[in-house]
Amino acid sequence: MNDHPYAFLALFAGVALAFPLILLGVAQLWVRCFQAAKPGPMKNTTYECGLASSGDSWIQFKAHYYLYAILFLIFDVEVLFLLPFAVNFTQLPVGALIAMLVFMLLLAEGLVWAWHRGHLDWK
Repeated sequence: MNDHPYAFLALFAGVALAFPLILLGVAQLWVRCFQAAKPGPMKNTTYECGLASSGDSWIQFKAHYYLYAILFLIFDVEVLFLLPFAVNFTQLPVGALIAMLVFMLLLAEGLVWAWHRGHLDWK
């Protein structure tokens, strides 16, 4: 393994590509072997906890919940990107500091934009 410096990365990339492809192949074989042969109207009906479906499935749902969830994910991922930077802060070159400042400024700009557009106001 020590013969070539990138041998481990090649092995890792190979396993990373092979693993999902093998799982997709097994799933495809499973479907071919165990799929219902003759789907009919009874098999295609909606199943809800053993009860027959009733009423309309369309409900009005506020999109603000999704907006807050997306904003949370954006800034949660920002913290994940900042964590390695914070751990090695004293050992990083100036270029890394500038790159992280640009990253933080772009995220702050997005937050200010969303705030000024009124997307953060609960209606």
